[in-house]
Amino acid sequence: MPYFHYRELDELRADIAARGHVIPLDGDFAPLAAPARIGERVAANRLAVHPMEGCDGNADGTPGELTRRRWRRFAEGGAALLWGEATAVVPEGRANPRQLLISRGTAPALRSMLEETRAARRARFGTDAGFIVGLQLTHSGRWSHAAPVVAQRAPPIDAVRGAGAALIADAELERLADAFADAAVLARDAGFDFVDIKQCHTYLLNELLASHTREGAYGGTFAQRTRFVREVFAKVAARAPGIALATRLNMYDGVPFRPDGDGAAPTAFDTPYRYGWGAAPGDPLTPDLAEPVRLVGELRALGLGLVNLTMGSPYFNPHVGRPFERPPVDGYAPPEHPLVGVERHLALAGTMQRAHPDLPMIGTGYSWLRQFALHAGAANVAAGGISIVGLGRGALAYPDFAVDGLERGALDANRACIGVSYCTALMRAKHNDLGQYPTGCVPRDRVYAPLLREARRTEGWR
Repeated sequence: MPYFHYRELDELRADIAARGHVIPLDGDFAPLAAPARIGERVAANRLAVHPMEGCDGNADGTPGELTRRRWRRFAEGGAALLWGEATAVVPEGRANPRQLLISRGTAPALRSMLEETRAARRARFGTDAGFIVGLQLTHSGRWSHAAPVVAQRAPPIDAVRGAGAALIADAELERLADAFADAAVLARDAGFDFVDIKQCHTYLLNELLASHTREGAYGGTFAQRTRFVREVFAKVAARAPGIALATRLNMYDGVPFRPDGDGAAPTAFDTPYRYGWGAAPGDPLTPDLAEPVRLVGELRALGLGLVNLTMGSPYFNPHVGRPFERPPVDGYAPPEHPLVGVERHLALAGTMQRAHPDLPMIGTGYSWLRQFALHAGAANVAAGGISIVGLGRGALAYPDFAVDGLERGALDANRACIGVSYCTALMRAKHNDLGQYPTGCVPRDRVYAPLLREARRTEGWR
């Protein structure tokens, strides 16, 4: 029997209650239609598209046609906030050979894509007022495809990937902070409303937050582990006035998982666990949000105006970050019912939001709920558990989710994400002339089904 088998809202509500979860659902979407103040800007509604990378840029880091198509579709879909995808600030920080790169050479193409995106918004709605678009700035760290680096030696994670990667030096981090600031200037001049200093999913800045065993200026104490991001924020604020500062932040990393029978289990780890962020040292399977709450407070003093909350790593515990129906090709069957993961997302995000009630935060973890995602989002916003509701995989499958939710009062079950991880499979597929297949929603977007068939052949998947 599939995990998701609910045809009516009451069936989902009953199963939530029977399993003892706390996931409120509300059919009144009015809270999602309300505007949201984000610093000096006002978003037209409280729906967002998460930074969904398509692995479909050109080799030089400029957007490809599928990139531009995706951004146009998101703009036409009605969500007021488009959180632009991962864009490397240096060539060696790209996660794949088709990831976007921001530089003086690529900035004109990024500006052109943004202009097309805003034009698509105006064509659909008659205006782009209240439409806020940002760009996520990143360095992929141990997951960089050409020159991986690590923030610290972390045996449980090194066993997944990165055992042979170089330890990034303090001097290189100092240069990288300048690269983030330079990228923010380019993004502002291209017309983006905000930049996201990415600190999630075990990419470099997230791993720095967890670098308890690192020696030198960027590891050990909380002040030193958070030094790099504070330096980046200060440099961006000084060099790029006028652009808003945001961050997509892991609340909790967890530990690597491995296949185990019909499900999965955590790999062996010692305690105190010294390789995680937002994880209790004595039991890293348990979140501890004291440091994430503290960091957000410190970054606010440096200009932070918007937070996107997430957790886990797509590479070694994907069920934590994105509850799924079927596992990715390099993953494992769910070790828990996906409703456990949904509840975890909502509970931890609620703790973060209530700790900083006047700071707009975007919640994650809704896509598995399919056509009932906005029922959970509306209830959460109404209760003060989050400011803005975002969809990631759900937006790839159903870019018009905001229009349908706000204008029709319902989502179409036949357009919603079904959580079967084909988008991840395409992300993992590398054996073509460009070294990377583009990714998107195979069940809902006709563009991607032929690509998955080809990837099955070239990758040797059954």
